[in-house]
Amino acid sequence: MATLQTPADEVEARAIQDLLRPRVVLDEMGPPPGTGRVTGVDVAYDDERDVVVAAAVVLDAATLDVVAEATAVGRVTFPYVPGLLAFREIPTVLDALESLPVDPGLVVCDGYGQAHPRRLGLASHLGVLTGLPVIGVAKNPFTFSYEQPGSRRGDWSPLLDGEEVVGRALRTQDGVKPVFVSVGHRTGLDNACAHTLRLARDFRQPETTRRADALCRRALGEATA
Repeated sequence: MATLQTPADEVEARAIQDLLRPRVVLDEMGPPPGTGRVTGVDVAYDDERDVVVAAAVVLDAATLDVVAEATAVGRVTFPYVPGLLAFREIPTVLDALESLPVDPGLVVCDGYGQAHPRRLGLASHLGVLTGLPVIGVAKNPFTFSYEQPGSRRGDWSPLLDGEEVVGRALRTQDGVKPVFVSVGHRTGLDNACAHTLRLARDFRQPETTRRADALCRRALGEATA
């Protein structure tokens, strides 16, 4: 685990990423899909009021039933800079996770882990700070390239930064757009994709992300009413 550091500017933020990157654990498989608990985290913003709300929703990994949930309200303290979004989100996400009454198990971020220019997206950053196994499941490929996977659920193709594999484009439902899975911390890519498919039982996005997204939007509305 590492201490949360708040950067003063973009240069300091990148220096913090460089400091944390070597602490990412990439040689663990992670918990088996369908066991224990799995937690989705997401954030919503009101930029006019500089308010950010984070939600954490814990599901039973076998049934996908909600076990616990928590929200946290914070202030936006860092500007929007591609590649540095974690610094806008992590303080409030940590508050939401710490408010949970149960251990979160595997954490699923609506974003990136190793699929990041400096290999420290939100999922990796959060994993180093908490020590939890974390994966990233994003809606778009960020700056990376891929070929369309097959059209069936479970088909995938590598997500590439040049020739380096940084994740996978994974089809979670027949004929729908893929999601983009990357390792965050303390789990492997095969396992991350297996978790994603199990969580995306009925929809393109994992149920963890869907539940956390709905909760943080609702909480933002209440916080800014």
